[in-house]
Amino acid sequence: MIANYNYGRFLARAITSALDVDWPDLEVVIVDDGSTDHSRDIIDSFAGRVTAHFQENRGQVEANNAGFARSTGSLVIFLDADDVLQPEIAREIAKVWRKGVSKVQVLMEKVDENERPLNAILPHIRSVPSAEAIRKWAHRTGEYPSPPGSGNAYARSFLDRIFPLDTSRDSSTDTTCIAMAPFLGDVVTIAKPLVLYRIHGANDSNMLAKVDTFGREVERARKRLKASQDACEMEGFPPPDAGSLRRGNHLLQLRAASLRLQPATHPLADDSRLTVLNDAVRLPFQDSFEPLVRRIAIAGYSALVALLPMAAVRPMVRMRFSSR
Repeated sequence: MIANYNYGRFLARAITSALDVDWPDLEVVIVDDGSTDHSRDIIDSFAGRVTAHFQENRGQVEANNAGFARSTGSLVIFLDADDVLQPEIAREIAKVWRKGVSKVQVLMEKVDENERPLNAILPHIRSVPSAEAIRKWAHRTGEYPSPPGSGNAYARSFLDRIFPLDTSRDSSTDTTCIAMAPFLGDVVTIAKPLVLYRIHGANDSNMLAKVDTFGREVERARKRLKASQDACEMEGFPPPDAGSLRRGNHLLQLRAASLRLQPATHPLADDSRLTVLNDAVRLPFQDSFEPLVRRIAIAGYSALVALLPMAAVRPMVRMRFSSR
């Protein structure tokens, strides 16, 4: 399933990579979300090989809702239009697939606009985590080692329980699916890079594109918490509490940047630079999927962002969140 908006320069490669996946029963569904570039011409060139739907621009979630409704497969990958699947991905997923799995996640290799390797892999993991460990981390901190969208293959039985996503959910489909998956099934990890994650400057994940991006990501964490709580309630589990927002390693860095760069619009009303400092002090002593040395580095960085004058904060944030 590919949702596309004005990514015509990458779209043909994404479609071709999906069609080239080594699996006998394959469908490729493309939803063009009101593109104004040459995307329609690209999609039309694959007529007869893909299922295509064209709609007015409504955002990623509505595009994925439309695509999911037109799909039939028992396993679904929401492939970003600028990413690339490796041909063996389905065979590798089949090796670990079992009843009760909500998501199989794979590693993603960062590449540049021309698919040249950037010598970086997502997510950073020391060893393959168990489904139980992922569930525990997700419940306590709202975070677990997960790739972004294209690196996740979801069971249709899981998606049927949460789709279509409504307007109360985050504008990114990933946010809801990644958050709910550990509580509505098992998340299985394949420690192989089976997707190319293209870095080209216009990625939604580019934290330096706009000054309000950090606040957006903090708000996204609130939506992720709500999705996790809803999933737990669906299964009758005790839901994670709001305190999980103060225990997230990655979120701590985003909170610090948001508080310093745009304090007036910071999404967490009870958050402050002092709160960030307190959480930074506790971070190295928390149970986490991050190694101790990395937790110490995150804690130190976040504390400095909270304390230093703005002249020092801006270059620190730029260095930390450079797309490469």
